Amino acid sequence: MKIQLFVPCYIDQFYPQTAQNTLEILERVGCEVSYNPDQTCCGQPAFNSGYWSETRYLAEKFFRDFSPETPIVSPSGSCAGFIKRHYHKLFTDDAEKQALCRRIADNMFELSDFLVNRLKIEDVGAEFPHKVTFHESCSALREYGIKEEPFKLLSHVRGLELVEMEESDTCCGFGGTFSVKNTDISSAMVEKKVRNAMATGAEFIVSTEASCLMNINGYLLKHKLPMRGIHLADILNSKK
Repeated sequence: MKIQLFVPCYIDQFYPQTAQNTLEILERVGCEVSYNPDQTCCGQPAFNSGYWSETRYLAEKFFRDFSPETPIVSPSGSCAGFIKRHYHKLFTDDAEKQALCRRIADNMFELSDFLVNRLKIEDVGAEFPHKVTFHESCSALREYGIKEEPFKLLSHVRGLELVEMEESDTCCGFGGTFSVKNTDISSAMVEKKVRNAMATGAEFIVSTEASCLMNINGYLLKHKLPMRGIHLADILNSKK
């Protein structure tokens, strides 16, 4: 199957290995992957901050960078969910762009959703002999709609022990600009998230969202705690 790879800007800049791992997973399961190096941000930060004209510009660039006829796969439910659920709001007076938004939305996939529901693959041959717990990102869970898919994939990773933490589906406190505008509240939220994760005895906290992991890892490193956040794609491409 031919697919297009969309790498969110923050993964491109801060977690390029996650992008590489996503590419290798998709190729291993038989996809012919194309990557357009001209791609940039989907516009979500600008949209959430109220800069809709700037977001519209980025959306139109996205339309030029990606074909609406071929599946677009991304290691981010947040960005994929934003494109699927909100792009159409930018073009309410343009019927042609509305139709394009619908076509793009129908072919926009988060990685675990694409593997489990489109390709019907749950075992990608990974091996990760560690105890982990899972953080369910707000945007991935509530906006995109990911729920069981990551757990199905993790259940087939050899050597991995998955332990559920309390309130796994509560926010980590990142929320994009929320963590900047409401620093004290954000700090309290990530502290609670980490405390719940640490109580499981896990070595790693896993998520589909690099943005959440950036926030969580910041707290873990600051307080020198013996746990690390890791993206689902990094586990799915791991070997002993």
